[in-house]
Amino acid sequence: MTDVGDEARESQSSSFFGSILEPGSSFDPTFLLVVDGVFTSLFAVLVTLAVLTQGNVHLIFLTFIELALWGSVKWYVISRTDPRWWSANPNNSLGS
Repeated sequence: MTDVGDEARESQSSSFFGSILEPGSSFDPTFLLVVDGVFTSLFAVLVTLAVLTQGNVHLIFLTFIELALWGSVKWYVISRTDPRWWSANPNNSLGS
C-alpha cells in the first residue's frame, strides 16, 4: 500500500526532472539549489583528494577550474535575473 506522501514526492520529483530541459528552467530556484549542491560536492571531493595526495598540482588546478566555472554560472544567473544589471548595462549583448 502506497502512502499519499510517497505519491506526492514521486510526482514532485518527476515534475522536477521532466522540466529540466524546458526553456527557462535553468532559473528555477530548485534547479539552482541542485546545481549549487553539485558544485559544493565536487569542491569537497577535489579538496579532499588534494589533501590526501599532499597537494597534487593537477587537483589544485582542477579545483580552481571548478571554482571559476561555479562563479561563471552564478554570474550568468545573476546577470539574467537581476533587473539592476539590465538597467546599468543598456547596450548588453544578451538581449531579451
